[in-house]
Amino acid sequence: MRFGGIDILVNVAGGFRWEKFEDGDVETWDQLYAMNLRTAVVASKAVLPAMLERPAGRIVNIGAGAAAKARTGMGPYTASKAGVQRLTEALSDEFKDRGITVNAILPGTIDTPRNRLDMPDADFSRWVAPAQIAEVIAFLASEAGAAVTGAAIPVFGRG
Repeated sequence: MRFGGIDILVNVAGGFRWEKFEDGDVETWDQLYAMNLRTAVVASKAVLPAMLERPAGRIVNIGAGAAAKARTGMGPYTASKAGVQRLTEALSDEFKDRGITVNAILPGTIDTPRNRLDMPDADFSRWVAPAQIAEVIAFLASEAGAAVTGAAIPVFGRG
């Protein structure tokens, strides 16, 4: 490996679609599963062999605070993000004695241009800034975060 190995993986790929179950399509469930959960599974599977060759590794998964309670129109999203949290727990338990920590961050609404466009009447000051999420990721990836594994950390801003 050009840089000496893999120490940290942040599974941040994901997406959202609001769709009621009655009028919705099973394809939406498949798409959100593929985006939100399967990408984390595939990426984790790909890096684990290299991480296991090192004394320590960190995996940080981006879940969602909304995964704790599904609401109308959010079934596929919350189910796939709840899967990210269960994946985090399973990997943490499997690899905790092998030097790899696995944690999840559960953000509230993230202050992104797309979210502002989709929710123009919302109070953006209550949302979590991407930089705040990055700070939590940096902590979990650091030596200071080495004792934390299997955690699901809410990062909600003032939401």
